[in-house]
Amino acid sequence: MNQIHFALQVFAALAVVLVATTLCGRLAMLVKQPRVVGEMVAGVLLGPALLGAVAPGVQAQLFPSDVKSTLYVLSTIGLTFYMFLVGSSLDHGLTTGANARKATVLAVSGIVPTFLLGAGAAVLFYDSLSPEGSSLWVFLLFVGGALSITAFPMLARILEERGIANTPIGGLTLVAAAIDDAVAWAFLALIIAVGASGSPSGALRTILGAAIFAVVMLTLGRRWLAKLGERAERDGKLSRDMVAVVLLVVLVAGWFTDYIGVFSVFGGFITGLAMPKSKVVRHELETKLADLNSILLLPVFFAFSGLNTRVDGFGAGGALWFPLAVIMLAAFAGKYLGCGLVVRAQGYSWRYASAVGGLMNARGLMILIFINIGLAYDLVTPEMFAILVAVAIVTTAAAMPIYRASLPDHLEATADVRPSPAPVR
Repeated sequence: MNQIHFALQVFAALAVVLVATTLCGRLAMLVKQPRVVGEMVAGVLLGPALLGAVAPGVQAQLFPSDVKSTLYVLSTIGLTFYMFLVGSSLDHGLTTGANARKATVLAVSGIVPTFLLGAGAAVLFYDSLSPEGSSLWVFLLFVGGALSITAFPMLARILEERGIANTPIGGLTLVAAAIDDAVAWAFLALIIAVGASGSPSGALRTILGAAIFAVVMLTLGRRWLAKLGERAERDGKLSRDMVAVVLLVVLVAGWFTDYIGVFSVFGGFITGLAMPKSKVVRHELETKLADLNSILLLPVFFAFSGLNTRVDGFGAGGALWFPLAVIMLAAFAGKYLGCGLVVRAQGYSWRYASAVGGLMNARGLMILIFINIGLAYDLVTPEMFAILVAVAIVTTAAAMPIYRASLPDHLEATADVRPSPAPVR
């Protein structure tokens, strides 16, 4: 009977999460925001920010500790497969030649200044917002790394919706965001290895384990998975058994990377990068995995994030408003100015430079994954977690308004998006 009661609690929690994220997602789209912005807000509203303040008894009944533990497991599975789909969707053809060099410069221009500003803010608030016993270096690396992220999947969706994904500026921005994310996950693996292993030898084992896993998966694993792609191309589909093999590979990769201490999303992402770039495989994976993952499992992650977001420090006269303002400014200025100035230097107009700077500021789901992993490993306090959740929501929500103000529809549709030729002297 206890098991039946627990199952009923989990079903009720999932139903509430699904309704809240769906409604908030629709509301976000009505005000011309990406759906993910509404889903992020829904997660926060289910936590102490609204439900916990208005009806604490209801929240405690809906989300007791054992249900929260179940939500954590479900969200981890969802995140692992989400990052797998992100990795498998990357177009390796865009990451070669001159386009790759320009995109790399753009990615670095967003990562470096944002990281430096974020690390500086972390130093400023180290005494008040760092976990007890945390070293200064681990704290500043974590905060700087979190702010350096760009939400590649959300950016890809925005560019597709606007019909500019295949333009020079669209491709440039997309590849830069993909590089940002790849660097972020490698960086997070390093931070966890150093900050959570407890000893230099433990950190070394974690780093070596992650490096060996990535090399093996991207060489031997890629060649083995290529055979699956060839068979899928011949059959025109992925059979049930082939899908089962893919799921097994992702689960084993997630288990292994979790076991060595770099979290399962790293395993999912690297496995996605190793997948064959077959249109059939890509379409089949999106068809069979994307809907359940994006409609149910990822909203569970947003809810879990919201339940961990404490807002008591944001009341009138709260101590978190000043750190929030400083960290928000560092996050926005680093990406917007760094990326915008580099795009302008590459020959694009100021309008396009501003549009790219706005888009690259969208952190979306990716920063939430980053900081939730940090919270799980005690790399960040609940107060800093709440600040970074606010940064995630505000910078993501600001991306499209900045883009539209910089590049209205009539200019986007008629302007030449190629770099301007250098003036003749």
